[in-house]
Amino acid sequence: MPQLSIVVAIDKAGGIGLNNQLPWRLPEDLAHFKRVTSGHAILMGRKTYDSIGRPLPNRRNIVITRNAQWAAEGVQTADSLTAALRLSAGSPAYIIGGAQIFAESMDMVDQLIVTEIDKTFECDTFFPAIDKDKWVETARELHYSETNACDYAFVTYTRKT
Repeated sequence: MPQLSIVVAIDKAGGIGLNNQLPWRLPEDLAHFKRVTSGHAILMGRKTYDSIGRPLPNRRNIVITRNAQWAAEGVQTADSLTAALRLSAGSPAYIIGGAQIFAESMDMVDQLIVTEIDKTFECDTFFPAIDKDKWVETARELHYSETNACDYAFVTYTRKT
């Protein structure tokens, strides 16, 4: 089992957010996210935590922030991605955002678990391009969203060795 993965939903243009919120409503993706991350550590930046607004249940919530005074009940804090990785050592961990943390971790993770939404939304935040020379698609599960009137897929990419 991979020790470090990214879990993200992206639109056709690689968009992941608008005004620190998801720009779409896709309940099936939220259920998928819950299935994948339950029982494990999730690592996120403080803005991502703020957009969620609370610790996610049945997960070890680790928030990366440069503000040493920042704290929230039910959350562990780390001042860097490296420090967060040390806190999660020994068990699978999932990086869940935001854009800066994704960009910083792309060369560290073993696996990308991506919900690819076949539609373009208004976004101001984007996921780094997935370099096909570094990643191989190992699974794809196709679905259709009535809510958004578009196809989407749960796709797993594994780092090439």
